[in-house]
Amino acid sequence: MATTEPASDPAARGTRTRRDRGGVLPWLAAPALVFFVGFAVIPLVGVFALSFTTWDGIGAIVPSGLTSWQAVLTDPGLPHALWVTFLVMVASWAVQTPSSILLGTFLAGYQRHRAVLSVVYFVPLLLSSAAIAIAYKALLDPNFGLGAGLGIGLLSQDWLGRPALAFGLVVFVVSWQFIPFHALIYQGGVRQIPRSLYEAAQLDGAGRVRQFFTITLPQLRYTIITSSTLMVVGSLTFFDLIFVLTEGGPADATRVLALDMYKRGFQANLMGPASVIAVILVLVGLVLALLLRRLGGRDASQSQLEGV
Repeated sequence: MATTEPASDPAARGTRTRRDRGGVLPWLAAPALVFFVGFAVIPLVGVFALSFTTWDGIGAIVPSGLTSWQAVLTDPGLPHALWVTFLVMVASWAVQTPSSILLGTFLAGYQRHRAVLSVVYFVPLLLSSAAIAIAYKALLDPNFGLGAGLGIGLLSQDWLGRPALAFGLVVFVVSWQFIPFHALIYQGGVRQIPRSLYEAAQLDGAGRVRQFFTITLPQLRYTIITSSTLMVVGSLTFFDLIFVLTEGGPADATRVLALDMYKRGFQANLMGPASVIAVILVLVGLVLALLLRRLGGRDASQSQLEGV
């Protein structure tokens, strides 16, 4: 008499599938974890350890306790560098965010010319920050730059010799370079908005401006938080462009923390204080990222749970 195997239970089969996936997923994450530990955690621990030492970068590393921390925290130049860093952060965010949203919304259209423009607008991000700084430094030279050649008085000012102009120039160049990146993020966010929302708004008689403020901006809330986090944390690491363009001057008007760290470590050969500033940068970036995360993280998690 022939026997047949009992049909497998779908619930049991699903449990086995989830168990098999649970055993595979950790191995898939292992390479990323190794890279993260090797290139992020270990260097961070090393920098934190160096902040409690005295080292000139060549000789022996001598433990010195809190000497480096005391020297940095009592230095009157630290509050100024921290203040300039926050000014650059806020000013660049205020310029980049609205510009990126408008440009990303424009490029989200499916017309052929917009696809070409999206490639053209992305070019500044592909250029080296040092090369961009050298180009702007030459173009804005008051004696041999673009203003002197064309006879335009506005461009012939001493852009790098006056503190206010130098600070504004740094913010402008930084924004010019990174707006394409954030515009690309907003372009993807706008394309994820259901077209039915715009169609319903059109039926109600809403114009493009009203659709932008009532549909596009609210739907881009979490995209704005993500982009703002990248802007804010990234602004803490501005170094090469400022170093080549202004070297922190004039009168330390553009001396940000990252540049201060470089000057202490590689020009003054004070690796201990430089490591202290590096730790401060990490802590400031972590706190700002967590604050921005709290602005939308809880609501984002709730919306994801409601959609499941």
